[in-house]
Amino acid sequence: MIIIRKALESDVQAIYTLRNRAIIEKCSGFYNSQQLALWTQGDISAVLINDIVDSFYVSLLNGKVIGCGKVNLETGMIDAIFVDPDYFGQGAAKLMLAFLERLALENDLELLTLESTLNAAGFYHACGFVGDEVSTYHSPRGISLDCIAMQKFL
Repeated sequence: MIIIRKALESDVQAIYTLRNRAIIEKCSGFYNSQQLALWTQGDISAVLINDIVDSFYVSLLNGKVIGCGKVNLETGMIDAIFVDPDYFGQGAAKLMLAFLERLALENDLELLTLESTLNAAGFYHACGFVGDEVSTYHSPRGISLDCIAMQKFL
């Protein structure tokens, strides 16, 4: 059974590893190799550690971190939903999204937004998000990627 809890500093390496694996394995048909390399390069920074500890949640299966996600409870922005490719199709992303939606509702948010990678847009549509227009996501790591801005009223 998958459970979700607040991320701890001890989860940082697992989150970083599964994020990079998910990007490389699941985004390769949608972004070029240079984009993927830039997106996944570098070390774990103090800024990333602080962000994970402050705002991330993790999905656990048998005590192992298999996914992550976060929601900004001031803006309603959903971000960083990643699942370890070994656990794709087991409901971890749907459970995380539902969890983040409940947090948003508990904090009186009425609208969620996100910038979906091209490969994940179908997933978000199936979860009730709307939006089809391709725009550009500017990553904190300094790369630009095509994405689809989406929203969902709660």
